[in-house]
Formats: sequence, structure tokens, C-alpha cells
Amino acid sequence: MQANTQSANIESKGIAALTLGAIGVVYGDIGTSPLYTVKEIFSAATGIALTQVNIIGAISAIFWALMLVVTLKYVILVLRADNRGEGGVMALLALAISTASAAPMRKKILLGLGVFGAALFYGDSILTPAISVLSAVEGLELITPGLSSFIMPISIAILIALFMFQKFGTATVGKFFGPIIVVWFVTLGAVGITHILHNPEILQALNPLYAFNFLADRGAGVFLAVGAVVLAITGAEALYADMGHFGKPAIRIAWTGLVLPGLALNYLGQGALLLSTPAAVSNPFYLSFPQELLIPAVILATLATIIASQAVISGAYSITRQAIQLGFLPRMQILHTSASESGQIYIPAINWLLLVAVVITTIAFQNSSAIAAAYGIAVTGTMLITTILTFFVLRHSWKYPLWLAIGATSAFFLLDLMLLASCSVKFFKGGWFPVALGIGLVIIMWTWKQGREILLQNIHENDPKLEDFVRMIARDGKARIERTAIFLCANQDTVPQALMHNIKHNQVLHQYNLILTVAFLDVPTVANEQRLHIKEIGSGFWKIKCEYGFMETPNVPKALEGCKIDNITIDPFSTSYFVSRETVVSGPGGKMAKWRDNLFAVMSRNAGSVVSYFNIPSNSVIELGSRVHI
Repeated sequence: MQANTQSANIESKGIAALTLGAIGVVYGDIGTSPLYTVKEIFSAATGIALTQVNIIGAISAIFWALMLVVTLKYVILVLRADNRGEGGVMALLALAISTASAAPMRKKILLGLGVFGAALFYGDSILTPAISVLSAVEGLELITPGLSSFIMPISIAILIALFMFQKFGTATVGKFFGPIIVVWFVTLGAVGITHILHNPEILQALNPLYAFNFLADRGAGVFLAVGAVVLAITGAEALYADMGHFGKPAIRIAWTGLVLPGLALNYLGQGALLLSTPAAVSNPFYLSFPQELLIPAVILATLATIIASQAVISGAYSITRQAIQLGFLPRMQILHTSASESGQIYIPAINWLLLVAVVITTIAFQNSSAIAAAYGIAVTGTMLITTILTFFVLRHSWKYPLWLAIGATSAFFLLDLMLLASCSVKFFKGGWFPVALGIGLVIIMWTWKQGREILLQNIHENDPKLEDFVRMIARDGKARIERTAIFLCANQDTVPQALMHNIKHNQVLHQYNLILTVAFLDVPTVANEQRLHIKEIGSGFWKIKCEYGFMETPNVPKALEGCKIDNITIDPFSTSYFVSRETVVSGPGGKMAKWRDNLFAVMSRNAGSVVSYFNIPSNSVIELGSRVHI
């Protein structure tokens, strides 16, 4: 009995720690939405009059957006569509295409959707830090108007510091994320309650009829209204993307126990403030605080927005790693910032590209209201793609009846479509930015994937078959040296280029030759006992396939420690790794457009080394190069 109680206590402590972490990382983005949402709904751009009916209706629309989109769609439905515990648009894509091998057209469409969803996520990763930090620092001008000229330089300084800090990892600061965001949500709720008590009439907003009437009364302007309401649910995708780090129970407990109550109370409080003090519409969030608490409120909001930005930047690293493993981006240097948490990674190239993009975006848009116009399309576009992919998972992966799969997703599809259409109204006022960025990234990702397929086809089309080559070698009786050679290649059916070059130029054949292929599967992780697949083909040759999930970091030497082959010892002193490095040359008559050939050639030249990516000791590697025309 005592042992059971102790086990339950340990489990509850684990859930408590995960819940605290989820509050800090997952909900930082959506938690900072009260800074600007209500202000944008009643901005001059929407043309919504500041009347009692409209105030109650707008707050009702926000509340029911939180209930329908975040609670019902993400917390209840989408969190169920996990890929062995992992979430996010790329994990969902891998799950959706896992059953599409017999339907190539469906697979191609799903791949296109998934890649565009990932591209929009990068747009979110640029816009979130910009709008969050700017909206927090803009509180300075309420303290004293003379500080308004400092908003831009302070915001840029915070953003630069945030990105420079990334190389140190989130392990240390992560301990403080949860408590700060807990204080943030408690503060949101407490401030909201004080205004609700002064004006309880705002509680009528809990009736969904007020939301319906508010939207119905907008007429043709409904899209402008909905486009502003969308800002309240930005960050909902993080619930799904970070599922692998914290698990479903922690994310659900955090939402229902703290985040939803804090957000709902604060929005109701802002509505109550506007009912009694319409002039507060210039910045209802900060003006809901007493004057003496304004400076602490700005400091707390700035800390919260930095944390919100941190979460989406970390998400960009994760989705980049997944895209690399699934073959949509070239290899990049990936650094691990924690010895215990594999998900805590740092990708320098992505970090500095994001910093440049965020700073340019901040300077170009100047204020949070201008960025808000661009923000919605990136968020709602990703939401719509998630819903579509979820349908295919329900129907084809989980084999739900068609009527049930349609019933579970159709309402959300229509809702997401309306949200996206509403945000698209602002296309020419900044909404074009995430769309243009997304299209550009899709071109880059698709060019890399198609280019690699063409490259490998051109490399191997004239290569001899491996098993024919091994039989020829057996008859030849060529002298061998007493060492083990590992040849890394993408196609195990043909002779690796590095092996051909080694025999041609060095006139050397090793006693033991392992033809190694590293493959990334459409699952997050692969069990160690299932990682290696070994096949002997005779005359001192073996085929080895080493499999990883798209969330794993490959370590080839460590994986080969489990390689059980008689008389072979794999260690850095007696083993040589042979790698072929191709120099891509763009030529006429290629399968891609000339400019895409050139783009692929540039990416190929700047791709990270396979040696460091697979954690192979550099002093055990021999690289042999060749020029390949595409």
C-alpha cells in the first residue's frame, strides 16, 4: 500500500513538473495575445463602433474562439492525432503519408500541404517575436509619452539579446519559464476579476448568442472583425507542436486549470473596462492596471513576451531538424544544449537567419498594429493545414469510417477556412508577407528534395550492381588489408562511389567492407534493438541499414556498437569511414528549371558535412569527391 502511494506521489510530481514546463513553453505565445487583441478589434481599420452591444459581442467572440478552436479542436481532438507521442505539422505529415504509398497523387498533395504548413510556421517564428516584444514595450508610452521614441531601439535590443542567448540553450532559463508565466496568468486573471466586479454586465459575453449577433451585424465587415478576433488564438498550434516534450495530460491540465481561466477573465475584464471607460480603447490591456502598477506590468509583460518568443524560436529549431531528416532541407549544424533533453537543440544557421528576418520585420512594420495584419494569415493557414492532415490521419491511418472522419473535421475545416479568409482581407496591408515567405520557403524545400532525388539517380544510374561486383571481386582474388572499411551510401543496391574511387585510385580493398545506409523513417523514434538491419553478401561484404526516427539525432559510431558480425571490431583505430562528396554542376537539359538547378547547386555546396551530422570521428574519415551534372 505504501509502495503504491509512493509511486503515485512520484507520478504526480512528474505530471506537476511537466505541467509547469508546459505553462512556460507551450502557452507563452497565446498567453501574450491579450496585449493587443481587444485593441485591434476596435481599431480604426475594422470600423467597429465602441458601443455596449459591440463590446459584449466582441468579448463573446473571443471567448468562444478560445473554446471552439483551442479547447475543442486542439486540446480535445488534434492532441489525439500524435505520431508515437510527437506532434507538430511535420509529425502529422509523416503520419498522414505513411499510408499513402499506394496513392502517389494523394501523397504528393499531402507533402505539398505539409511543406507549406512548415513554411508558414517559419513565418510565425518571425512575426511572433516582433509583435510580442513590440506590443509589450509599447507600454512605455503610457508611462510617459516622452519614451515613445525609445520603443523601437529597446525592442530591437531585446530581440538581438534573445537570439544571441540561444547558443547557451534553454536548460538553465527553462526553470524560470514556468513560474514567470504562472505569475503572468494569475495576474491576467486577477486584473480581469477586479474590472468584472465593477461591471458584471460583461458576463453576458459568456452567452454565444452575443458572439453570433456581433458577427452577423458586421455584414460585409465580418471578415475584418474575425481577422482581429483570430489574434486571441495565435499560439494554439504550439499545443500540438510541443506535445512530444510535455505529453497530453500536462498540456490539457495546464490549459483547463490555469491558462483558459486566466485568459477568459482578462478578456472579460478588458471588456468591463471598456464598458465603463471607453477612452481606454487606445490600450485596454495596460490601462486595466492601476497607474502605480503600470511599470511592473510593463516589466512582467516584456518578460512574458520574451518567453513567448523563446518558445516559437525553439519550435523553429525542432521543425528544421524534422525537415532535414525527412529530406526537405540540407544538413545543418545541430548543437545539443542539454545532456538530458534531446529536444533542446540549437541550429546556428536558423538562429541568425531568424534574427535578421525578425529585426527587418520589426523595423519595416514599426508597430504591433501593423504586424497584426500579417500575423493572422500565418497562424490560420497552419491551422487549416493541420485540420486537413488530421482528416487523412483519421480516415487512412486510423481507418475511421468516412462519415466519422468528415464529421470530426468538417466543422473545424469550415471554421479555419473562415478565419483564413477573414485574415486574407488584410493581404495588401501586410498579409502578403507570410504568404510570400511561405512560397519562397516551399520553393527552397521542394527544390532540395527534388534535386536530391535527381542527383542520386544520376549518380547511380551507371553504377554496377553491388552483388555482381562482389562476385567479381571474389573471382579476382585481389589482396586485402587487415582493416574494416565502412562505406556510407544512399543506395545499397549499387556499388558506392567511394568504394569505386578507392579501388581505382588507391588500388586497395579492405578485409571487411560494410555498406552502410542511414535511413530516416516516418516515425519520431526507433528502438535501439530495431535500429540495425544486417545482411551478409559474401566475400567480406555486408549491407547494413541504420534507421532513425525524424526526431532523433543520428550517431553512427554509437549505433554500430550494436553490430554483431564475427571477427569484426568497429573502433576508431581499426575502422575507416569512406564518404563520397559530390560537387553539383548545373547543365542544360535538366529535369528542373535552370534557376532551380542553380539554387540546388548553391544549397548543396553549403550543406553541412555528413561526417559531423552523423557524429563520425573526423580522424577516421576519408572523403572522395566527384562532379555530378544535373
